[in-house]
Amino acid sequence: MKRSRKNILVVNDDGVYGAGLKPLARALGQLGRVVVVVPERERSAASHAITLHKPIRVRKLEPNFYIMNGTPADCTRFGVIAMMKEKCDLVVSGINHGANLGADTMYSGTVGAAKEACMLGIPALAVSVTTKEEKPHFDTAARMAVVVAREMLNRGLPQHTLLNVNVPNHPWRSLKAVLVTTLGRRIYGRALSPRTDPRGQTYYWMAGAVPRGVAEPGSDIAAIEAGKVSVTPLKLYLTDDAFLPDLRRWRWSIRK
Repeated sequence: MKRSRKNILVVNDDGVYGAGLKPLARALGQLGRVVVVVPERERSAASHAITLHKPIRVRKLEPNFYIMNGTPADCTRFGVIAMMKEKCDLVVSGINHGANLGADTMYSGTVGAAKEACMLGIPALAVSVTTKEEKPHFDTAARMAVVVAREMLNRGLPQHTLLNVNVPNHPWRSLKAVLVTTLGRRIYGRALSPRTDPRGQTYYWMAGAVPRGVAEPGSDIAAIEAGKVSVTPLKLYLTDDAFLPDLRRWRWSIRK
């Protein structure tokens, strides 16, 4: 008999104090049992990193709610294998406080945690609200996550595919539409900000202003600029299949 109530793992990269965490977990509760495993501190831009050279320590804060000293991807792996005992129907990563558009997905710990689920064969989605304001509409993004999650549970996803969802920072009733999109192009600044510490040593801040985006038609960036929800399917493996025939015609002489 097929289970009607699902086992859902919630992870994030904003850590235990991330303001989008509890609204997401609470909203997903209508779909099934929710287990939360998140970093003990913010791990933004951790990408798909995993911890190999130090112990992972886990602490239970309340029933079905755990924090750990690992990365977002660690949280997914530990949650699926140890806490859910491999009986996980869906992994939802977020709600990220800030957009994950275009090449942001390469850096994002939110997306990295969803990718780890994909590697483990679990359907996954990453969800972000596209603002850095102090009081985002996390409730809107949480409701959108439930809409997408329900469709995923009903329809499934292709193997090695996950969904990246970006939600405009609007009240629920103000959302215009949902668009299925491609990744757009982000433009990142190249400025490095040098500082001097009290011992006279130079250090640098690498992060600068919020990156700009090119609103190409059909892209996630264009959707958000139009006030619409963006849903982008991402492939786990990145081989450029279209280029393979040309690459095979290159001269691969290994002798002079």
